[in-house]
Amino acid sequence: MAAWFKPKRYGLGASPSSWQGWALTIAYVIAIAAAGMTLMPNDAGEPRLLPFLTITVVLTILFVGIAWRTTEGGWHWRWGEKD
Repeated sequence: MAAWFKPKRYGLGASPSSWQGWALTIAYVIAIAAAGMTLMPNDAGEPRLLPFLTITVVLTILFVGIAWRTTEGGWHWRWGEKD
C-alpha cells in the first residue's frame, strides 16, 4: 500500500502527501461540516448535540485509523531529526 501521509517533522501525527491523503482529509472535513449543518437546532430549538458528537467521534476514529495505517514510517514522537 502506498503512503498517503508523511509523518510530521516535530511532534506526533502526519500530513497528506498524496492525492489519496488529500481526498480523505477533504472528505473528512466535508462530512463533519455536513453533520454540523444537518444537525443544527431546528425551529423548535431542539438540541442535537449527542448525535453530532457521536458522528464526529466515529468519523474521527476512522480518519485517524486510516491515516495511521497509511503513514510512511509510522507514528511516533519526533524531535526534528531526519529519519
